[in-house]
Amino acid sequence: MIIVLKPGATNADVDHIIERVKSLGFETMVSRGVQRTIIGVIGEEERLRELPLAAIPGVEQVLPVLKPYKRASRELHEADTVVEVKGTRFGGGNFGIIAGPCAVESEEMTFAIAQRVSRAGAGILRGGAYKPRTSPYSFQGLKEEGLKILRAAADKLGMGVCTEVMDTRDVTLVAKYADIVQIGARNMQNYNLLSEVGLLEKPVMLKRGLSATVKELLMSAEYILRQGNERVILCERGIRSFEDSTRNTLDLSAVPNVHLNSHLPIIVDPSHATGRRDFIESMSIAAMAAGADGIMVEVHLEPEMALSDGAQSIEPDAFEALVSRLKELAPHLGKKTS
Repeated sequence: MIIVLKPGATNADVDHIIERVKSLGFETMVSRGVQRTIIGVIGEEERLRELPLAAIPGVEQVLPVLKPYKRASRELHEADTVVEVKGTRFGGGNFGIIAGPCAVESEEMTFAIAQRVSRAGAGILRGGAYKPRTSPYSFQGLKEEGLKILRAAADKLGMGVCTEVMDTRDVTLVAKYADIVQIGARNMQNYNLLSEVGLLEKPVMLKRGLSATVKELLMSAEYILRQGNERVILCERGIRSFEDSTRNTLDLSAVPNVHLNSHLPIIVDPSHATGRRDFIESMSIAAMAAGADGIMVEVHLEPEMALSDGAQSIEPDAFEALVSRLKELAPHLGKKTS
């Protein structure tokens, strides 16, 4: 339910309503606008409908929340959420850029790539220390050693670190090194893991599952938000379809769909979405045009030698050209690059 307060409602009125609602066993979420303050009441719908909320002093009207995802919905949080990491912003018209290798392979390689993507304009360094692979015989990542390499490279260049956590047992360790903790597509509905990262005091990037709907993506985000972590970045990374000329099918309609229904920022990962380096530039530009709040791109010095996903990684020169093009287009598409 949404409680809309009367114009001129005082802080005392707000506090009284929150106290009253909580005494009845419900959770609250306050959103203060320029002219109005609304209070979201979260709990069992049947019980909520029976409460005389409109009788509380200061209340103008009580409205139902139509979306099953409460905290992620624009109904309770109209303004865009902006997530800022090391000076890079996502949301609210900002377009953040994340780049780096698919996997951390060595210290020398990671530092070299970090230097090139930082110089080009990426504010966040990505890289997998734990790699979820289809085959158990494929490269699985350097684990904590990889985390240390990422952190050292990013610190040297003033960048943030985005890296994936795959297991609840590793959340504390990954969070020690990362600025953005990533939940991969295969774990989008790992609710124990979502709840665990929801307890962190740092941003979480949630990737859309391989066959998940936008509604299911937002319901997964709700698990993180419910734990108190409001710094969630969504990521469209392609969904499985019958098309086999690309790795996945990039669903750019998810971007305006999310913006219509949620205040959370959403970025696009054209690397995993297409699996083809020759599509990265066009899909990145299309993502910005669709209103995305950023991109995440895989970059490698020698893609043909990469231990993971070389076919979808672009070389530093191509990345520099891409960022230059995006910065040129940004003002015309209503975006600000960090």
